[in-house]
Amino acid sequence: MLAILPHRRGRPQTVWKTGRVLTTRATLDKHHADVASMFDGVAKRYDLMNQIMTMGAVDTWRDLVVDAVEPEPGQVILDLAAGTGTSSATFAARGAQVYPTDISTGMLVVGKQRQPHLHFVAGDATCLPYADNSFDAVTISYGLRNVEDPQKALREMLRVTKPGGRVVICEFSYPTWAPFRHVYTKYLLAAIPAMAKLASSNRDAYDYLAESILAWPDQPHLADMMAEAGWQAIAWRNVCGGVVALHRGWKGSDEKEMA
Repeated sequence: MLAILPHRRGRPQTVWKTGRVLTTRATLDKHHADVASMFDGVAKRYDLMNQIMTMGAVDTWRDLVVDAVEPEPGQVILDLAAGTGTSSATFAARGAQVYPTDISTGMLVVGKQRQPHLHFVAGDATCLPYADNSFDAVTISYGLRNVEDPQKALREMLRVTKPGGRVVICEFSYPTWAPFRHVYTKYLLAAIPAMAKLASSNRDAYDYLAESILAWPDQPHLADMMAEAGWQAIAWRNVCGGVVALHRGWKGSDEKEMA
């Protein structure tokens, strides 16, 4: 069993892109307690809403994340913002030892009910309860955007990753085709809240979802954030025209333990 500490403060494929950003769009300022409480309130119907909002595409996106992580039997993987553990279960099915970790206790309770074979851990991405160099890979899907200090979270992910290990970030992103961006924005601001009104008990949470997606930095800027945190060989892959982007980075194999 992986040691859990007390609470404390390149190989890209041809379809992956690299680059630098010239401008940024926006930043988020969310308190972790507020975010945790919000997700507690939507935990029971979270997976259902994901299916509805993405018209089932979330399953394909999850498979792409697993393929990007390239888990092998016996490897130790940290699944951050794991929610109810649907992605963690996929890693476990590949033979990996996975630690689904989330700040929302409501999500963890539902996850434990649905995935009783997984070892769920309560943890904040900005101060992870794990020792240095613990994981072969770290992944976070649709969660970094909700972190109070994303840059600090990226550094924490690096700290707990073994030298030579990798990170995969899946996040809603910036559509690359301008005409579609206009349609997509309308979908986020109108359709998603309407769906939430019918299928969720907390419409405000999905109003936040739409607004936070539009405020999130684009693909090159997130790559810059990862580089600033110390990740190497960073690349990204657009999915569904940039509606979602997968970013991948590596921890240097000769990097010493981080304090």
